[in-house]
Amino acid sequence: MECVSLRRDALHYVEKEKGKTMGVYLNSKTAYTLYKKETKQPYFVDKSLMLVELFPLIKQGNNQICITRPRRFGKTVMANMISSFLSRGCDAEDIFNGLQISASEKYNQYRNKYSVIHISFNKLPRQCNSYREYINRIERILIKDLKDEYPEVEVNETDAVWDVLMSIYAVDDTAQFIFILDEWDFIFHQDFVTDEDKREYLSFLRDLLKDMPYVVFAYMTGILPIAKYSSGSELNMFVEFTMAKSPAFSDYFGFTEAEVSNLHGRYLNICETPEITQEGLRTWYNGYHTAAGERVYNPRSVVLALQYNHLENYWTSAGPYDEIFYYIEHNVDDVRDDLALMVSGTAVPAKIQEYAATSMNLQTKDEIFSAMIVYGFLSYENGRVSIPNQELMERFEDML
Repeated sequence: MECVSLRRDALHYVEKEKGKTMGVYLNSKTAYTLYKKETKQPYFVDKSLMLVELFPLIKQGNNQICITRPRRFGKTVMANMISSFLSRGCDAEDIFNGLQISASEKYNQYRNKYSVIHISFNKLPRQCNSYREYINRIERILIKDLKDEYPEVEVNETDAVWDVLMSIYAVDDTAQFIFILDEWDFIFHQDFVTDEDKREYLSFLRDLLKDMPYVVFAYMTGILPIAKYSSGSELNMFVEFTMAKSPAFSDYFGFTEAEVSNLHGRYLNICETPEITQEGLRTWYNGYHTAAGERVYNPRSVVLALQYNHLENYWTSAGPYDEIFYYIEHNVDDVRDDLALMVSGTAVPAKIQEYAATSMNLQTKDEIFSAMIVYGFLSYENGRVSIPNQELMERFEDML
């Protein structure tokens, strides 16, 4: 029995050294599989050079960033790209050798060299009715992954996940991790979540990440800005990058004019009876403005239009979007009147308070417009808000 045990330990060590020990969250192959499929799509856009901007943050250590964008702006695709490139759970050379990042002198230094914990927070337990069921599932899965990877570390049933990570680090101070946390704010949109649950969730993220020696780098995405929350002690370790106010990383979320031009060229070669012009794409899906001043397209709508050879409204809404339309319908602070001006093509002055989107108790016109920018319904440039494009114009015309 002792020989069998030793052999099992030896095999585990070999697998670990090869980077083949994979879990659901820890060094999972899921991101690799999904991103590889993405790169095979006919209208894939290579944004792998974003990794070059992350390398210095990883090298410095203990950097934590949060990138917030409207939904359907490529946040999950980018999270999968980062995870599949950095995670030692698989060798992603077959993906990235053909992408722009392969020309970087740091390419081999960073590719698949790290233990990555990648959590998509938009997954619920079956028949989930409480925040406790939701967060318990996340902790349970991650602790199991850690126990499988580090069987030599003693773990108590009552240990929190950060206690387990600290126990591992105490035994092996090389056990450090990159955290990729996608859709951090998903739980805030669930009907069963209370204000107390939200506070507990923020404490969970703080206890997991803040001032922890096992954290090399944390990359978090979402729709809602964290500025309001990080004014206290919970998430103020994050540097936040929003579309309206932060120029950094602007090129990597949404399609630029040059990228859409390239995609349209591919479309003309692929489609036997092309009906879409570049001007049509521009009218329907362009109009968003980054803080760097560049106009960008809604990426998913562009891809769907080219894929199905038809310009139409591919935007759908639910949850908090319906709440925002409630305020519009009831003309809170003359919102409908200003929207009527926007439908006619006139931009309207507004003071943006992005944190307003964290509340559905919106009181003023500026708060409502701020939330609509965060959710992607309006565009913001030079102190004025406007309806970005034909896709959104149709939504507003129907409503008004």
